Amino acid sequence: MLRGTRILPLLLLLTTTATAQPYTLLIRNGYCIDPASNRRDTLDIAIRDNRIARIAKHIDPHQAKGRLDARGMIVCPGLIDIHTHVFFAPDSATANATADSDLEYAGGPEALHPDSFSFRSGVTTVVDAGSSGWRNFPTFKARVIDHSQTRVLAFLNIVAAGMRGNHYEQDTLDMNGALTATVARRYAKDIVGIKVAHYLGTSWHPVDAAVSAGTMVHIPVMVDFGEHLPPMPIRQLFEQHLRPHDIFTHCFAQLEDREPIVDPTTGHLKPFVKIAQRNGIVFDVGFGEISFALSQAIPAIKAGFLPNSVSTDLHKGATHDMLDILSQFLAMGVDLPTVIAMATSNPAREIGRPRLGSLREGRPADIAILQLEKADFEASDNLGQTITGGQKLICIWTIKDGRLVYSRNRPGL
Repeated sequence: MLRGTRILPLLLLLTTTATAQPYTLLIRNGYCIDPASNRRDTLDIAIRDNRIARIAKHIDPHQAKGRLDARGMIVCPGLIDIHTHVFFAPDSATANATADSDLEYAGGPEALHPDSFSFRSGVTTVVDAGSSGWRNFPTFKARVIDHSQTRVLAFLNIVAAGMRGNHYEQDTLDMNGALTATVARRYAKDIVGIKVAHYLGTSWHPVDAAVSAGTMVHIPVMVDFGEHLPPMPIRQLFEQHLRPHDIFTHCFAQLEDREPIVDPTTGHLKPFVKIAQRNGIVFDVGFGEISFALSQAIPAIKAGFLPNSVSTDLHKGATHDMLDILSQFLAMGVDLPTVIAMATSNPAREIGRPRLGSLREGRPADIAILQLEKADFEASDNLGQTITGGQKLICIWTIKDGRLVYSRNRPGL
């Protein structure tokens, strides 16, 4: 009895404390934009451990151990960047990097560490777009996925060696749909799709092999369709080779080795592009280094065509983060809720992870707290065309799995 008497007061204390402060973090007074639930309102969001516990007009701040005042700010789901390259070299984070240049994106110097760019731009989930194939995916998982604070998912390249460049990405004998599907199935928690990229030939085999793998595992294919001279027809790609829910990335590219969606001569969006989107083809920005042209984006938007998702294609040569790109879309006349949807609920749906990209009770507490600042800026594309804007999105706080992982010089908690 003596032992029980000693334990009882401790249990009562713990119960009382948990009841008094049931939430680990409370975000107060923020303007919530959640396209997944069509919610736009000033609300409080309470977090318990790594989940959203409650959303309401007012939640008693004394119920939370930590508090963030988001008055005048935008509270939205953590952003999802579905086109990145993060299979970085083992020593790429040190001053004495020894990356094998022959590996390029597949564990070489072209890739970036995901934690180096994600949280400061409100991104909580990135998807590596085909840097690894079935042969080296286990290395990518062990090096990057399992050790990053950022949630890292992957498109598995149809090329077994991944994006190693040179002749590796041209070897059609190394593009095996069955083996790719086997690895995608084995690592289903991490792999969300199949990727095709950088093929210089005129065979449809890379696309068809990727689609066969995607069909076996019921996941989408992302196609970086270019580098063909003469360019291969994108209408044929959309109508004869891809399936609904497959993803056409770099959709606003204007390069000599790929057919653009806007006719450069007339400035008109090609009619079959809208039809393809209505039939389920997904159009992703994949901004990149030279893969975004204002001469494509502006007339397409004016014609009523919007991409389904915005992504960065971040790698060593590409430096625009998600908020830079979203701010450009605001400058092109896209409204804020639509811009948020293209970086949250839409990409979550595209990669088959609908529990991400939304602010709902019980969902993972991945949250970006942004501010829309008045700020003049000018951005130019690789063709020399410029656009000006008067407002920019900046990240104030980022929360990943209920934990504050980034703060822009603001006191919190």
